[in-house]
Amino acid sequence: MDRALRAAVGEALDGEVSSARPVGGGDINEAFAVELADGRSVFVKTNARAPSAMFPTEARGLAWLAEAGALRVPAVLAVSEPDGDSPPFLALELIRPGSPVRDFDERLGRGLAALHRYGAPAFGLDHDNFIGRLPQDNTPCASWPELYRARRLAPQLRMAVDAGLATRRMQDGFERLFARLPELVGPDEPPSRLHGDLWGGNLHTTEDGAPCLIDPAVYGGHREMDLAMMRLFGGFGRRVFDAYAEVWPLARGHAERVPLYQLYPLMVHVNLFGGGYAAQAQAALERIV
Repeated sequence: MDRALRAAVGEALDGEVSSARPVGGGDINEAFAVELADGRSVFVKTNARAPSAMFPTEARGLAWLAEAGALRVPAVLAVSEPDGDSPPFLALELIRPGSPVRDFDERLGRGLAALHRYGAPAFGLDHDNFIGRLPQDNTPCASWPELYRARRLAPQLRMAVDAGLATRRMQDGFERLFARLPELVGPDEPPSRLHGDLWGGNLHTTEDGAPCLIDPAVYGGHREMDLAMMRLFGGFGRRVFDAYAEVWPLARGHAERVPLYQLYPLMVHVNLFGGGYAAQAQAALERIV
């Protein structure tokens, strides 16, 4: 941790940083376990190239999830100001990982159902945020099909086209998908309160063995989005999904909609990490239309 970041974190937390040890911080950020001179322990993540709004919107997202009281999320202690002079950072309570309790999967499934059912004011959100380092437009829409097309799939497709990552075949597939999207998304449901980036790396275990959600990309949307992403890269046991369904059963046809709702995170991965994910996105498209 460099001197400027030490000073900014210390000032924000009204203390002095006495030590900072690098820890895992995901694919795009640096992260530190920080000890303050007064004995407090804090988790800090930073990225010198991060957009100035990235960490402030993540802080808002964590608070938005916490409102539901359904699953634990880290408490936000301090965050850099958008367009401020200090290095970008987010300071959270340091949650030291423990061993999962016996009913960890059940707690996660039931808690996620409660989070989703807590709901959201609209399809979208009152501010934009990020998924990874990519901007995520959350301008509210009147319906879920409109938001999924205009705010999720279409921007990722444009980005991939501009970068030369989307073949003509992929573009034609999206045209067919957009024409049929209202009939493919499933029965109408009210907007759920989504984590938005729920893969195994964004699930943490607390000191007492309970599930904890980190690194969100929140918005109000269809609850099957979170569940489909959980199935995309693995890391979640069957009991999680069974426990979820016991609290809030999914609508008929949900299994057939999994490729549809995995398409957004797959296109995000195309644009974040390159064309290696394009074949997976193309395969998902061909399963849908």
